[in-house]
Amino acid sequence: MSRFAATYRVIFWEEPIHPQGCMAPALQVDEDEANGVTVLTPVLPSGLSPEQKEAALRDLLDAQLAALPPVAVRWYYTPMMLPFSAHVTAECTVYDCMDELSAFKNPPYGLLDRERELLAAADVVFTGGTSLYEAKKNRHDNVHAFPSSIDVAHFGAARGGLTEPDDQARITGPKLGFCGVVDERMDLDLLAALADAHEEWSIVVIGPVVKIDPATLPQRSNVHFLGARDYSELPSYMSGWDVALMPFALNEATRFISPTKTPEYLAAGLPVISTAITDVVRNYGALEAVRTAGTAEDFIAACETAMAERDDRSWRDAADEQLARGSWSSTALSMGALIAVERATHGALEAIVSPKRWPAAVAPHDVMVVGAGFAGAVMARQLADAGFKVLVVDRRPHIGGNAYDRRNDAGLLIHQYGPHIFHTNSDDVFAYLSRFTQWRPYEHRVLADVRGQLVPMPINRTTLNLLYDAGLETEDDVEAFLAARAEPVEPIRTSADVVVSRVGRELYETFFRGYTRKQWGLDPSELDKAVTARVPTRADTDDRYFTDQHQAMPADGYTRMFEAMLGHPGIEILLGVDYVQARGAYPHDHLVFTGPIDEYFDHRFGKLPYRSLGFRHETLEQEWLQSVAVVNYPDEAVPYTRITEYKHLTGDSAPVTSVTYEYPSAEGDPYYPIPREENQALFKRYEALAIAEHDVTFVGRLATYRYYNMDQVVGQALATARRLIPRLHAAKIEPLVGAVAATA
Repeated sequence: MSRFAATYRVIFWEEPIHPQGCMAPALQVDEDEANGVTVLTPVLPSGLSPEQKEAALRDLLDAQLAALPPVAVRWYYTPMMLPFSAHVTAECTVYDCMDELSAFKNPPYGLLDRERELLAAADVVFTGGTSLYEAKKNRHDNVHAFPSSIDVAHFGAARGGLTEPDDQARITGPKLGFCGVVDERMDLDLLAALADAHEEWSIVVIGPVVKIDPATLPQRSNVHFLGARDYSELPSYMSGWDVALMPFALNEATRFISPTKTPEYLAAGLPVISTAITDVVRNYGALEAVRTAGTAEDFIAACETAMAERDDRSWRDAADEQLARGSWSSTALSMGALIAVERATHGALEAIVSPKRWPAAVAPHDVMVVGAGFAGAVMARQLADAGFKVLVVDRRPHIGGNAYDRRNDAGLLIHQYGPHIFHTNSDDVFAYLSRFTQWRPYEHRVLADVRGQLVPMPINRTTLNLLYDAGLETEDDVEAFLAARAEPVEPIRTSADVVVSRVGRELYETFFRGYTRKQWGLDPSELDKAVTARVPTRADTDDRYFTDQHQAMPADGYTRMFEAMLGHPGIEILLGVDYVQARGAYPHDHLVFTGPIDEYFDHRFGKLPYRSLGFRHETLEQEWLQSVAVVNYPDEAVPYTRITEYKHLTGDSAPVTSVTYEYPSAEGDPYYPIPREENQALFKRYEALAIAEHDVTFVGRLATYRYYNMDQVVGQALATARRLIPRLHAAKIEPLVGAVAATA
């Protein structure tokens, strides 16, 4: 809420209290100047009936709101606040569902009914984790997951320079700590078993005991329940711990939790031992710093390992990389965009952009970049390095565009949108990307399945000898072999012409016709010659798919490279939101657009044709499937065009393997501009409109309707940024010069 206080006046309505001697309803007001949030706590007499309590709360709320401007957002953390506030008119209603409260011990009477009412009233629903999202996504049409964020600087202070509080400093021995509410979600038997297994360890528990009898807490000399502490004090307590604990019971109350303490512990520099909470395993299981256990024995063993390795902090870099992607500021930015969309939908766009309502709303950005793929990320970084404030917006929930990669359930790195193999002859492009990643040497090799026989692709001497038993020994032999089959075509206009004139109709039909028909949905005779010109035919035995000077894969994957590229203080990122919705809510001076150019202009002249792709990802219970990363299937009877096995690309080692089957499609996200003369003619009409957009720059494959490789997109973006940056600097200086002149 402190982030939103920069945009809105935030009133935080607390649960009521019932102090002794209270005779009439009143409000306790706490103006927090540090974060700008006004906290209101209702003070009610004891003994009120539910109806009297609701009426009292309604009257207090109405009196408070009467002196304020209209409400922009009603934000609920619990459905139990709905009855006395449902009548309040607001431009947007948010249900921020942090927990499945109905699964907790002694839930309030009528909670589920109230939640149904709140879901019906809400414009947008946020969930405090992925499991909770999956539980709520079918109950509302606008649900978004926001797993626990982290104030890294606050908890990072625990890594050094803090004095351990006296009550904890007096506790001897190595310390394993927990901070949080102690209730039915804690496995008290597990805590006792851990204390009994290692009496030389001290277990420190920070937090209030609620809803359970304190007498049921394990009574051990090495277990210390210190009670609740202020948020500001937590880093100083954590500074004295060796290992952080999350001894949650695996029950209905913990089924959907996404503990905020996981990132807090990691930020404090502590290894984490947790029971097997679903969202902990899912979100942090790949980190060396986080160990999860399904049994008490495994939990104790994990603690023993962590204690033995507590002086080893080599895991921190990987943990810090993940923490950098989960700040509260970025969460507030994304939530704010979704709220802005709803307010705009309800006719409040005027209010959103009006300085009277959003004075610091969204502090204006110099540039909004649409798209977080190669073109957008390079443009954003170059502009940020030049001193501009940049907002990157992408409708997908991740950065990296089509190059996005991720760890699947088997722990293997896969490319979500098909294989992306980096290669370039440009020293400048390679040097630029090397700022953001280390490289894994890799030379791409492809085989084609021809009637069940795997042969090198592109066609080379080995391919011809395997298919024809031709006995070709020299490059001259190959040239003569191909010349005898070639069917010269003049002039060469189409992809079919290119191949037939070089290798003849038989090889054209074997390797190119079927594959091209599947890939493009058109016969090669209907496509521009540039399509098949990209695939050479070789007279030697070089079986590399590319011959570029630089061939490599990002050592930690493309997503990590994009994170480093976009990890600049001048760059903010807004994911899962269409730029059309965000454009009016986030003021900016210039727009960089990397999406489909025809979409930008609302398909004014009709849609530009694109080819899309579908993917089927599978994990196989075998170490390897293929001898190379990619096998092509040119036969039209096979529905997919290729199978990719990622371990060849990534260097992952595992007893299982992950593969992707690729299915070209006429429908779906645009991937490839279809190269035909009439399509270029249509693009030229859109290009003319783009040239007239003085405050918009179009860059990238889709925005310029070009079939570019990754390195070409990077090169285009770098060149575009070099031209744009002086213009933007000049545009910022001109108003200042005018202001100085007026003052003079």
